[in-house]
Amino acid sequence: MKLEQWRQYGRTLSFDGHPVQLYEAGDRDAPPLLLIHGFPTAAWDWHRIWPRLAQDYRLIAPDLLGFGFSAKPPSYSYSFRAQADLCEQALESTGVTRYRLLAHDYGDTVAQELLARRIERSGDGGPLAVCLLNGGIFPSLQQPLLIQRALASPLGPMLARLMNRAAIERGLARVFGPQTQPTAAEMDAFWALIEYNGGRRVVPRLLGYLAERRREEARWVGALTGSPASLLLVDGVEDPVSGRNMTDQWRTLLPDAGLLELEGIGHYPQMEAPEAVLEAALAFFAAPAQ
Repeated sequence: MKLEQWRQYGRTLSFDGHPVQLYEAGDRDAPPLLLIHGFPTAAWDWHRIWPRLAQDYRLIAPDLLGFGFSAKPPSYSYSFRAQADLCEQALESTGVTRYRLLAHDYGDTVAQELLARRIERSGDGGPLAVCLLNGGIFPSLQQPLLIQRALASPLGPMLARLMNRAAIERGLARVFGPQTQPTAAEMDAFWALIEYNGGRRVVPRLLGYLAERRREEARWVGALTGSPASLLLVDGVEDPVSGRNMTDQWRTLLPDAGLLELEGIGHYPQMEAPEAVLEAALAFFAAPAQ
């Protein structure tokens, strides 16, 4: 799906004084499904599985603040808690309090924060079933790329000004599977989403998430081990950032939770193996929610 087609699903929502894009599809009476994208792209990452999911679910997917077609304020203190606030406001704007959740990468940690809030509130609102795709769900095991570490360093703002499309393409190519590389058109879309509205300038601020994950590891790993919601991890194990290192720990800490390892697939399973992700997610979400 081209970006121009994708944008027809969107509307603008105001969050913390900034416009964000919220995409919706499906029957309003269908069970709601919140989709949270990863770094450094946007909700468009779901486009390969979006039409099929919309047949069964009411889809709600924001471009998080600092990403995609949402605002990218250069001095904003980006945090996972703020992004979780955004997701809760998006859900509130649609009248949803109980929902299923599909997340990827950066979005996994937003999902973990939403799970932690459900535990704290001891109510019946929040995520009922959570399917996670490749991401740094166990922060001590995350293996960020060299470019990510450099951009997150004090040199980040200067390096961001020098960052070009070729560097982004090299970074993305490294995390996709060797036989499932993005097409030229998909690389065009990735770059457009990152570059939109001066996006390069906020990349160092967004990458503060690497340190934030380490600071909050106990909270967010605890949200998984104490989750009141059913859990499934679908992971492309060829991912050098969050592949087998994450699935091995998931198996150890969450032996009763669902796990699907995708051989030959990298960091973006929803784009690299959409049919496998759909099959697993649809079966998982069709089970009785907790």
